[in-house]
Amino acid sequence: MLRKIRIILAVIMILLVTLLFVGVGYGINYELGNGIDRWIGWAAKIQFIPALLSLSYLVAIIILLVAATFGRIYCSVICPLGIMQDFYSWLGGKFKKNRFSYVKEHKWLRYTICVIFFICLFIGIAPVATLLEPYGNYGRIVTSFYMRNITVSIIAWVVMLILGVLAFLYGRAYCNSICPVGTILGLFAKNAPFRVRFDESKCKHCGLCEKNCKSRAIDSKAGTVDTSRCVVCGDCLAQCQFDALHYTSKKTVSKTETSTVEPDQGRRSFLVGAALVTGTAAMAQAEMKVDGGLAVITEKQAPKRETPLTPPGSISARHMQKNCTACQLCVSACPNHVLRPSTDLMHFMQPTMSFERGYCRPECTRCSQVCPSGAIQPITKEEKTAIHTGHAVWIKDNCVVLTDGVSCGNCARHCPTGAIQMVEYQHNGQTVMIPAVDRNKCIGCGACENLCPSRPFSAIYVEGNVLHHKD
Repeated sequence: MLRKIRIILAVIMILLVTLLFVGVGYGINYELGNGIDRWIGWAAKIQFIPALLSLSYLVAIIILLVAATFGRIYCSVICPLGIMQDFYSWLGGKFKKNRFSYVKEHKWLRYTICVIFFICLFIGIAPVATLLEPYGNYGRIVTSFYMRNITVSIIAWVVMLILGVLAFLYGRAYCNSICPVGTILGLFAKNAPFRVRFDESKCKHCGLCEKNCKSRAIDSKAGTVDTSRCVVCGDCLAQCQFDALHYTSKKTVSKTETSTVEPDQGRRSFLVGAALVTGTAAMAQAEMKVDGGLAVITEKQAPKRETPLTPPGSISARHMQKNCTACQLCVSACPNHVLRPSTDLMHFMQPTMSFERGYCRPECTRCSQVCPSGAIQPITKEEKTAIHTGHAVWIKDNCVVLTDGVSCGNCARHCPTGAIQMVEYQHNGQTVMIPAVDRNKCIGCGACENLCPSRPFSAIYVEGNVLHHKD
């Protein structure tokens, strides 16, 4: 019964996180809170690394205290990547039963990877940190079903394939040998009072618990459980036919105790164990390729920006680099398709703004509200209109006023802050009107770049500011 409760909790958690990534429940306006998102946003904010990066130390401390008291319940109930691996492991059990055996902890591998991860995380080496962080990996796997970025999709599918094969064949191999969150929680869970314990007086040493432990943390011959690797899934308790295993805090000593083995007697308590399918997602609509079904439209191409353009609330590209887990939640939440994963090595897979498919509307604050790691700080609509993320730059050689000899002014008409004015300019003996940018008014929203008729490169584009500033 308790195991079923744990499975239900895990299913609910992974569904909530998946719904966030596929954008279900966002309100019809550009602010959150109008749909079910107001009720499920916490599912992303209680993930360990995002909580740590967003300085939500209370959440991180609670997670560590729970691990220190009850074991690695987080890995089976809260972490979506862990729950996904449980599903693959469960599938593997359908093909071959009793397939696991106890293996010793690979300490050198676990702690080396953990140290490298946290060093890279806090000094801002994005590629290493993002590829190892579990929550971000799950986010990229979900969004890869509908994301247009080929690089990120390929990486997500490769990661999903590797994790699927590992879990299918070896259970929680990733969680107990590679995952830095699992290693940290394992350190706290090592001496947790609540744990799976043997009752030596009832144990027949049949080995079923060991053969069904996907963490490969049970040594049935010695009658011990490596609590630092046990994810409290409850599979071993369900397999035991002699009621010799219990999840308990009691330390009743059996008569058969030896100096190296501490068999304990107790009763079953809260369990955790199981499964679920990874998130599914709808395919995005194909972009329109023709104008009115007649003329072929040349697609816009992104200009080369000297400074990465990051969303309002992110403070700077440097701040984004150090705090973002590249989970793609903001990318999936962006209603204007402005955010997309960076291919730049130092900001790899972290969101940057580009305006080929839309522009950053001043009234939209979604990305700042969904970010669980603090890489994008929460802002209001009023604050956003005062944040200068970049500035527009006019490219003379691309402007249709000069290249095609036509009147335009599209950029000036659609600038929401009035930062662009059309001024007179002498060209080939004629007076034409070209755009002039007031950098003090420009906030870098990209309306001018997006709505410029010039193809493939806009005649006006937004260059990022090194440090965002307010009016």
